Amino acid sequence: MVPWFGWVGFLAFVAGLITLDLLLFHRRPHEVHTREALVWSGFYVAIGLSFAGLVALTLGGKLATEYLAGYVIEWSLSVDNIFVFVLVITQFEVPAAVQQKVLMWGVMGAVVLRLAFILGGSALLHSFEWAVYVFGGILLVTAIRFVLERDRERSFHDSRVLKALERVVPVTDQYEGERFLVRRDRVRATPLLAVLVLIIVTDVVFAVDSIPAIFAVTTNAFVAFSSNALAVMGLRPLFFVLEDAVARFRFLKLSLAVVLAFVGTKMIVHNWVEIPTALSLAVVAGVMAVGVAASWLFPASRRTERRMSGAPGR
Repeated sequence: MVPWFGWVGFLAFVAGLITLDLLLFHRRPHEVHTREALVWSGFYVAIGLSFAGLVALTLGGKLATEYLAGYVIEWSLSVDNIFVFVLVITQFEVPAAVQQKVLMWGVMGAVVLRLAFILGGSALLHSFEWAVYVFGGILLVTAIRFVLERDRERSFHDSRVLKALERVVPVTDQYEGERFLVRRDRVRATPLLAVLVLIIVTDVVFAVDSIPAIFAVTTNAFVAFSSNALAVMGLRPLFFVLEDAVARFRFLKLSLAVVLAFVGTKMIVHNWVEIPTALSLAVVAGVMAVGVAASWLFPASRRTERRMSGAPGR
């Protein structure tokens, strides 16, 4: 068990990262270029991997291995989030200068919501042993869905989330800089708020898949949350790295489906077959590496890339 001051220390660390990000990366609204995004993305990956050393020193090597396996899984699933983020930001034509702000607020909301999900999931697993089979089943269903829907086009202009928002507050036709709300004849939301809501709701949907996945490799709530939070924190700079190249990873979703099927099966058979965490980490990393390599060796056609990225065809 991690003492309360361990939780407080980690939450303070996350708050410090957010503050540093706001002071440096968000110092002024600007279009984020690939070089800048690569630096910040590398920074967050380095932080996430280095944190495993702290876990090893304080909680032991076993939990450190579980943390690494969870981090790789959550980072991989975070890449899949970016597929949807690209579609949302492209379809709503979010100005380049404010994309980083809406993504930052979306990530902060995701960290808070995932903490609630993980604490709830941990309590459920400790109170009801049968919940592990439910989580495993969710992952198997998600794996099948990833395979069946990997090429399906999505439209967010007519989404239920956007319609629900418009029933609460009218949405303006144009962006108002970095503002989420404006006052005209009454308080109105800008399209930037609509995009933020869609991003947070999308992450909630993905959390339904990723939270069971993390509990497939660890039952420690602190390890589950820390690996989740540090993977999600790197989402925003990773978005700008992959924004133009995301459609080229044509086999990534198939790799994710295999990973989810593997960890879901592991949860279901845990009472009969014990799969070491180190082996789980090797399988997850190997499957994702194969997916990236296959995407590089067998790239998608231009027409397929346009469809996956949400760009209009000619």
